[in-house]
Amino acid sequence: MTEEPLRIGVLGAARIAELSIAGPARVTGHRLVAVAARDRSRAQAFAAEHDVERVLDSYADVVSDPAVEVVYNPLANGLHAPWNLAALAAGKHVLTEKPSASNTEEAVEVRDAVAKAGTVFMEGFHYLFHPVTRRLHELLESGELGELRHVETTMVMPAPPDSDPRWSLPLAGGALMDLGCYSLHAQRVLAPWAGGAPRLVAARGGERAGAPGVDEWLDADLEFPGGATGSARCHMAHDGWEMSCRIVGSLGEATAVNFVQPHLDDRVRVRTASGERVEMLGRRSSYTYQLEAFAAHLRRGAPLRLDADDALATMRLIDDCYQAAGFPLRPRTALPASA
Repeated sequence: MTEEPLRIGVLGAARIAELSIAGPARVTGHRLVAVAARDRSRAQAFAAEHDVERVLDSYADVVSDPAVEVVYNPLANGLHAPWNLAALAAGKHVLTEKPSASNTEEAVEVRDAVAKAGTVFMEGFHYLFHPVTRRLHELLESGELGELRHVETTMVMPAPPDSDPRWSLPLAGGALMDLGCYSLHAQRVLAPWAGGAPRLVAARGGERAGAPGVDEWLDADLEFPGGATGSARCHMAHDGWEMSCRIVGSLGEATAVNFVQPHLDDRVRVRTASGERVEMLGRRSSYTYQLEAFAAHLRRGAPLRLDADDALATMRLIDDCYQAAGFPLRPRTALPASA
């Protein structure tokens, strides 16, 4: 690496951090300079396994550490906005797991804090940086698929344990927050080929038994200004896995078999009047592409498609879906004074 590596502080020792930041940092040569977790022994184990330079006592210590340049936030959903705000107040760049906040009100606060801090903020929709998703967009841009007519995004998975924070309303859980945000975002980024961003037409969902207010599944119907329609589906207690994106145009269609986990399946199926084909776009981690793009923006000013305004727009659409489907909005989380 010829450029100065990023100096990254990690909040928590969650499993997602291994895939989303530890592995990519090792591949790209960026430094993990600090980590903290609620259980210090977990932070120590994480640091030992992933070559983190120091273990600190608290998230607040990571945020305030002068050696930390970028704060990576993979905490439970309800802790995204509070710690994103704390990191921004400390003048740090932020790479946060999605969604960036629990609700629109919090997302507005984060957007305003980014403007005040003058630092870089990105919500981790890593799929956007992988050649699989870039290829879908190229097929629209080239005209091979014709005019956009319909989009189907499907995000379903087997149920995590009942004790998982994704089933907790106070921690901003729910299928739409964990999975459906991908379904909605993948449709939102098609705005350049659809006459603008989509609007919600209708939404319906089912509540998780024993978890009042938490959606087990939610389906949303969308409409784009150019006339195309969208179907965004998510289910967090399904009998299998599917994370697909199907784009239908006037001249053909293309499907990314697993647009969110292309390291597991990098196929894009294309069907037009001239025939059908399968393109293989590579199984390098989308998280690695994401970290490279984030670093390129910080070090060289390269364009970055994701920012606090984009995060706010996605959060607004999430809240619209919850309201239309009859669910309460996710509550905001206040950090304890000692945090």
